[in-house]
Amino acid sequence: MPTKSVYTVRGMSCGHCASSVTEQMTALGGVQKVDIDVASGQVVVTSQAPLALEQVSAAVTEAGFSLEPR
Repeated sequence: MPTKSVYTVRGMSCGHCASSVTEQMTALGGVQKVDIDVASGQVVVTSQAPLALEQVSAAVTEAGFSLEPR
């Protein structure tokens, strides 16, 4: 059963930003879909199982942005 997780990413301002985050997130094992709302910074990730927050944070950092603490 797929899991949906919602994260807030700081610093995204355009479609290219969203593409960078999407590329890094989809590289994580088990990720099936990534939906991003650039205006709010909201990232919804659909994955086969819950993702470790450390993995998500590392992927966002690799894309050049930061994950907003919950």
